Amino acid sequence: MLKLVDVETCYGSIRALKGISLSVAEGEIVALIGSNGAGKSTTLMSVSGITKTCGGQILFNDEPIEKIDPDKIVAMGISQVPEGRRIFPKLSVLENLEMGAFLRNDHAEIKKDLAYIYNLFPILHKRRHQQGGTLSGGEQQMLAISRALIAKPKLLLLDEPSLGLSPLMTKLIYSILAKINAEHRTTIFLVEQNAFMALKLAHRAYVLENGAITLEGKASDLLHDENVKKAYLGI
Repeated sequence: MLKLVDVETCYGSIRALKGISLSVAEGEIVALIGSNGAGKSTTLMSVSGITKTCGGQILFNDEPIEKIDPDKIVAMGISQVPEGRRIFPKLSVLENLEMGAFLRNDHAEIKKDLAYIYNLFPILHKRRHQQGGTLSGGEQQMLAISRALIAKPKLLLLDEPSLGLSPLMTKLIYSILAKINAEHRTTIFLVEQNAFMALKLAHRAYVLENGAITLEGKASDLLHDENVKKAYLGI
């Protein structure tokens, strides 16, 4: 579904991504792990079209998208949950979700998807008329994920979904992501510093260091890789 071929992304004269290649198959959960500043968020921003690449190719269902504007990429079926959630704090929970459905006009289906989201996250239904900015960090992450889901994505991009959350809330969010993938076959590309949680959830994973892929394989294999354990799992 998603393929990056020798992708380079530059900030002025600095190459943040140094010719990375990776793939995400339909129905997969793929994790990209690495330390702070490795280029994980830049990878997602490049896929979303927010940060323009300076080399290589990004293919979505075999169509090049590296020169396409972000709103067109969303319309093609890619939604991103940004780092730090970035909900609309002055809008209600429901209004945030309606913003996620902005490019859709199938109103009956939107209602069904809202019901599904409220079933996934009952607290959002309870707080649907409450301003987004008054929610807890975990509730805001639920809202950010739901806002992306209601766009009906084929590919869901998640940037540090555990950031700032308690271990209990992180476990809940990750269980919901597994459910979304299992029930709807929603393809997920996830970047995380919480390597343990990411590798437990994912089918496959890549390790990114200083803008370059240094390791790839089955997530279960990387979970037991000695180098990964020392560098990212604190073992």
